[in-house]
Amino acid sequence: MNLLLYVVTVLIWGTTWIAIKWQLGVVPAPVSIACRFWLAAIVLFALLKIMRRPVWPPRAAWRFLAAQGLALFCVNFLCFYYAESVVPSGLVAVVFSTAPLLNSLNGRLFMGRPLQPTAIVGAILGLAGIACLSLQQMAGHLGDQAEWIGLAVAFAGTMCFSAGNLLSSRMQSMGLHPIVTNSWAMLIGASVLTLGSLAAGLPFALDTDARYLGALVYLAVPGSVIGFTAYLMLVGRIGPERAAYCTVLFPFVALAVSTVFEGYRWSALAVAGLVLVVAGNLVAFGLTRRLFARRACAA
Repeated sequence: MNLLLYVVTVLIWGTTWIAIKWQLGVVPAPVSIACRFWLAAIVLFALLKIMRRPVWPPRAAWRFLAAQGLALFCVNFLCFYYAESVVPSGLVAVVFSTAPLLNSLNGRLFMGRPLQPTAIVGAILGLAGIACLSLQQMAGHLGDQAEWIGLAVAFAGTMCFSAGNLLSSRMQSMGLHPIVTNSWAMLIGASVLTLGSLAAGLPFALDTDARYLGALVYLAVPGSVIGFTAYLMLVGRIGPERAAYCTVLFPFVALAVSTVFEGYRWSALAVAGLVLVVAGNLVAFGLTRRLFARRACAA
């Protein structure tokens, strides 16, 4: 079951980056995100009714739901939509792959979980890999402040994603299923985005272009309903640190898609960067140690 959840999450979220890119342009980003989560929340509440699951969470969970709605389904996506407006989608996905390291560090800071030395080594390797990939994209544009800001904003979005992971883990320990918490958190995030958009005077009208509407449906149903449910189920089953490891595989899918649709060009530096990102996450979670231990036992 865990393997199936991993595969589903990687394939869906590895391709949502380009769909986000296709939504940029005519419709303001907050409006697109709000519509995405209104649609996703409606589908999730319909599923809860069909499954005859309890809909109302206990009073103690509402503060966590509000925090998750803001972090995971509001600020997180505002950051990524802005980042994708100035940085290729594949590189934004690579920044997102630091989520396992952030989950480990944030788990230590906010939940008192022990921090392993391998997490520090893994973080250094991962950041070195991101630097390699970013330098290739920024070659000749190192003075372009917008791209650097875009990468920083993508990292801030990943921090919000990490916070949402820990909040989901906390609520699942209270016995709440991700379908229930996602329904309400997405509704909260969509409501905040809608009110913010109206207050800012943003036009609340969708683009009728087929690619935009197709991207909206893909992001709302496979990307949000299926993707977030599968991923947060993993968080509950194996913990936020190990669940976030699947984000390491996103760049492989995202950069492959970016190569086809955005003309992303691979280089030796880019390949080295990807290897470092993957190696950093492998080291951070002790997977290399386990692999060597198995080989030693086999020998």
